[in-house]
Amino acid sequence: MAHRSTGIIRPGVGTARRGTALGATALLGAVALVVSVPPASAAQPGPAPAAPGEVLPGRSTETPALVDGIREAAPAAPDATGAARAYLKGKRERYRIADPARDLAPLSTSTGAGGQETVRLQQRHRGVPVLGGQYVVRMENRGGARVVTGTSGAYFTGLTTGTTAAVDESLAVERAVDAVTGQLNDGRPVLTESGEPPVTGTSRGLVVLPTGSGVLALRVTVRGSDPSTGEPVLREVYVDANAGFPVLQYSGIKTFGNARPSTARTAPGTAKSSKPAAKPAKSAAKSARASGVAKGADEGPGYRGSGIRLDGQEVPLELGKVLVPSEAYTMHDVTRIHTDEGNSLSTFDARGLDVSDVSGKWPDTGIEEFSSPTPEFGAEATAAGAVDAHWGAGRVYDYYWDKHGRDSLDGHGMTINSLVGVTQFGQGYVNAFWDGQKMVYGSGDAEYKPLSAGLDVIGHEMTHGVVETSANLVYAGQSGAMNEALADYFGNAIENAAHGVATADPDSGLVGERLCRTLAPRDCALRDLNDGRTTAGSYIGAGFGTDNGGVHLNSTIFSGALWDAREDLGDDFTDKAVYRALTQYLTPLDGFTQGRAAVLAAAKDLGATTKQLNVLKRDFNAHGIAPGWELALGVDSDVVQKRVNTFDSKLGAGGGWWAAAKSNESGDEPYSVWAGRLDGKGQVKLMSPNDGRYHVNPATDGKTVVWQAWGSTGVDVLSRPLAGGPVKKLFSSRSGGSTVDVDGDTVTFDYANYGGRRAIAYLSVKDPQKVVSVGGGTYHRAFFPSVSNGKVSYQDTARVRAAEYAYTTRVADVATGEDRTVQRVDSGVSTGPTAITGRYVFWLVDEVDGNGATALRRANLDGTGIVDLSPETGAGALNLSALTASEDAVTAVALQADTVYRNETLPKLWQFTADGAPGAAAKGRVSCNRGEQSDPAAAAGSQVIWLDGTTGVSDIVTRTRPAGRCG
Repeated sequence: MAHRSTGIIRPGVGTARRGTALGATALLGAVALVVSVPPASAAQPGPAPAAPGEVLPGRSTETPALVDGIREAAPAAPDATGAARAYLKGKRERYRIADPARDLAPLSTSTGAGGQETVRLQQRHRGVPVLGGQYVVRMENRGGARVVTGTSGAYFTGLTTGTTAAVDESLAVERAVDAVTGQLNDGRPVLTESGEPPVTGTSRGLVVLPTGSGVLALRVTVRGSDPSTGEPVLREVYVDANAGFPVLQYSGIKTFGNARPSTARTAPGTAKSSKPAAKPAKSAAKSARASGVAKGADEGPGYRGSGIRLDGQEVPLELGKVLVPSEAYTMHDVTRIHTDEGNSLSTFDARGLDVSDVSGKWPDTGIEEFSSPTPEFGAEATAAGAVDAHWGAGRVYDYYWDKHGRDSLDGHGMTINSLVGVTQFGQGYVNAFWDGQKMVYGSGDAEYKPLSAGLDVIGHEMTHGVVETSANLVYAGQSGAMNEALADYFGNAIENAAHGVATADPDSGLVGERLCRTLAPRDCALRDLNDGRTTAGSYIGAGFGTDNGGVHLNSTIFSGALWDAREDLGDDFTDKAVYRALTQYLTPLDGFTQGRAAVLAAAKDLGATTKQLNVLKRDFNAHGIAPGWELALGVDSDVVQKRVNTFDSKLGAGGGWWAAAKSNESGDEPYSVWAGRLDGKGQVKLMSPNDGRYHVNPATDGKTVVWQAWGSTGVDVLSRPLAGGPVKKLFSSRSGGSTVDVDGDTVTFDYANYGGRRAIAYLSVKDPQKVVSVGGGTYHRAFFPSVSNGKVSYQDTARVRAAEYAYTTRVADVATGEDRTVQRVDSGVSTGPTAITGRYVFWLVDEVDGNGATALRRANLDGTGIVDLSPETGAGALNLSALTASEDAVTAVALQADTVYRNETLPKLWQFTADGAPGAAAKGRVSCNRGEQSDPAAAAGSQVIWLDGTTGVSDIVTRTRPAGRCG
């Protein structure tokens, strides 16, 4: 049997489970198959189109993904929304939308030159909104007579799911919080001193996930901060409304990049540096003012001032003025916003606030706009990055207004707020993000300037706001990678224009290259739009727990194609085509292929010639973005099961068998547990009942399969013999854990009491009433159980006295009841997953905080002979997480320390000889597959099965022997 668990217990933190989220790519992959077919016949008022119309059928829907090159009259209606819905109803044969007035709710209408109108409509299934179900109708309005020029989007015609929830909102929130907690602390368990989780959840109501016939879910927004990194947490979690299982989660925080480690960072729990002197509390939105902003004699609204950017250049600043408590000029620009003259571009002083204080909310403490007694802002504003932020926000606003006629981020004059100078644990924070309300810029550190020093960073974050208020590309998987790609594209376009860098310059594609104090631009840059990456050769499959499914990892594939087009077709034309594609064509779940189609269609709208369109196609083709590109992805391992379409479920292996949770091809069925032979012979067996619950985290010893069943009232541990027989309930709890293991008559697992209070238990399959539980209290938790030969290993943490905990690795003898301490670690040391065999107990430990590595430790079952098979320090040290062992080998998931996400730093499997010499155990890579490798389960010898994300979906794969070295 495979003995495995994931995560690490950190002092003062408790349990969680870490899910790969690979199965969710079934939902957030491409939603359209691009095939050109003749358009439906229709009356065509006005001039005929220059080329025949084009209809691109949708995937898994009868509604086309794109209809282009038409001119069809829209019925008369009092407004654009009414005209759009009436048009779709009148073309029911083409669009297959039975009742647009009932099933398409108004979302937004934007207007442009020449009477252009773009109407976005939100799909509803029996009154419930559909995630990503959005349809766009493009029209020309000439004196009230409207002509439809095209449509696009995703309307899912196959939805039949019911819309009545069996799970109450409080349980959905509890399980969503638990699921997010499982992703925090680098996937390690999280516990606060109070026993409460570090995040909170808010129910947002019902949503239909458009997989197959649809999955009814409760959407829960979870907010807080990661207690280990201080990173902001804002997750959208979708909990199955009938079974209470979290089937999908992704981040609402759009970051400039994965945070680079600060050169001056303290560990979690250490004292933060002192904050600047307290300032008088002010309104969250604006500083106190005398009757509005004072006007200069000849300056119009506001005042003109200046400041010095971090690169030494003096720049003009548009300012406001306050008279109380004393006269001062403020970074409050009311000169730009056109739609609402009361709105502003404002830059706030957030120095001394941690990133966790400001993410997804306005800070609880009063903060002020940066101010100066004179219009000339001095060295303090420069050093803080405030001058760059305020000047840069104006430049980005001007770009969107001057080039695209867009008034602010939402196109309707919204206020633009920038917070500058946030820290991380009181030390440097090297990142920036858009959280749906504002831009937040990190303070930088010894090497990196405040993040507002890069105009491409400012343009990037503000463009996230533009994307969110237009196409609203979901920030996960391919749609999230396009979200990042568009933010990079426009951010770089704006910065290059400001600095006079031609697109043809080899360095024009560098992103973040001006942020460093000493590093050369190419060494400083986080990404390069000219990196030449392609889908088949460079696409990296990752679960949503890693970079939100590769949003930064894969973004330069798409942005690279756009940047090549910019060089080939010119800045102005390409910018307009990409902007038009974003605002008039793309919808939330679109992937790379739909992005290509949208840009091509937008270019046609702008009068692109056949030659120009061929150039665009060539640039997309050069980056591998063409229909069916996913089919070119391959692996170096044997596929056990393709496309399991599951989220947050581990695998099991033992006795020549594997066990896994699997959904159906469309991913809309609750998960079932299946088992099969590792040699591929015979038929796979369905082990679990088809009862609407989610059956997950199976384990097997080759004779019995044991798993968890998540339902609306609780979580059961179930078992069934492989030879056949009835399903047996062994245990019930309010909420489940993530680890189950079985060996003979003994089953062990973890579970959660109310509030995520983790415990482990072990029991007899024959007599499940004979159960032993450990932990589950506010101040006593237990984690990571594993069983072999009648012995259970686990990690235990119990409070000794206030703020002091004992952390022990333990082995319990099921027959005798003896529970032995193998090792107790000092306060401040993190412990983690265990795996046990007939000879040894293995576990992970982190004794050196902040070095980005963990040790793989081994001991005899009686606690003697403790050695490190993989030391935490020295050359070749690895950051290990999940753990699984056979009698011959122990396998772990490893992350390589790095400053950016790339294939080499994704979770990969490493294997060690079980009886290797101390500090010198033979080790090597299990597989050289590109993409994320997770949830390993050891079979006999060196064979391992795991979930592999290389193909962009979750496949179960195996190797009978490790690959060794990759490179």
